[in-house]
Amino acid sequence: MRRRGVTVLLGALITALLSVGVLAAPIPYVVLGPGPTVDTLGKEDGTEVIQISGTQTSTSSGQLRLTTVGVQPDVKLLAAIAGWFSDEEAVVPRELIYPPNQTEQQVEERNAEDFKASQSSAETAALRKLGYPVQVTIKNVTAGGPSQGILKTGDVITKVDGQVVTSAPKLTELVRSKPAGTALNIEYTRGGKTATTKITTRAADGEPPRIGVEIEPKQPHPFELKIDLAEIGGPSAGLMFALGIIDKIEADDLTGGKIIAGTGTIDDEGNVGPIGGIAQKLVGAKDAGAVYFLTPVDNCAEAKANARPGLPLIKVGTLDEALSALKTLRDGGQPPLC
Repeated sequence: MRRRGVTVLLGALITALLSVGVLAAPIPYVVLGPGPTVDTLGKEDGTEVIQISGTQTSTSSGQLRLTTVGVQPDVKLLAAIAGWFSDEEAVVPRELIYPPNQTEQQVEERNAEDFKASQSSAETAALRKLGYPVQVTIKNVTAGGPSQGILKTGDVITKVDGQVVTSAPKLTELVRSKPAGTALNIEYTRGGKTATTKITTRAADGEPPRIGVEIEPKQPHPFELKIDLAEIGGPSAGLMFALGIIDKIEADDLTGGKIIAGTGTIDDEGNVGPIGGIAQKLVGAKDAGAVYFLTPVDNCAEAKANARPGLPLIKVGTLDEALSALKTLRDGGQPPLC
């Protein structure tokens, strides 16, 4: 009787609210739900997601599915109430998704830029793993700077004080790791020959140390590579794109015939970073038939709190760890879980 009485009272309250139009009024919240998942090894709208030409590619018997979050931007109170009671949706303040100083269009444009950046980093990290390293090449030597008369346009910087330069950000990090006025041992290649020199860093007032060069990363590889996927935003597909590229180029089937879903940002060095909406992505992955979920280390706690039955959470912090986990699965073992 008590439950029936609560139901009657709740029904009466909703009826009363409807009568004054409260439930139809917009509120400053958005509802997050499971978004579409995409197999990076397959096609979307009839087009290959990862397109490679100029080299032989392999076909996988499984899937590597990126996951997304759907956003309902214009929410009425009734939809918010439904979202609060749902174990698949989340109701969050609108300003967390659409900052007050930005329009919805500006947020979408930023998400599109982040998505392109994630593709670029995925390509860089995957190609490095495939044996095509980044060449941090000098585009221009600053007139009057520390490198003038020492380095030249086209030189490739390979080491700083014995530490390998694997990317443009890595070079910046190594140069800035010591105070201005430090003489750094710079190893570089010119015309295929290796040489070493010393360059003393300088810094203007309030600026970090520099060696006075403008650089551009190059990554020569003997094939064409393109990612073609629209209507997806944000940086969280980076890991799954990198895995998809490697799977298509290498002979091994990374999936072992399984449907593997996952998420995570990736940088040029192959480090996997956390993302938002992990709870909703797990729902989408489960609905898509995934049997394992690649989870960024920093999302493990939240993922465990929102785990879906029958969907083990594989913990990954780098591209190498993700590849190792997939190999362990293919070999019949148990990779590290959250």
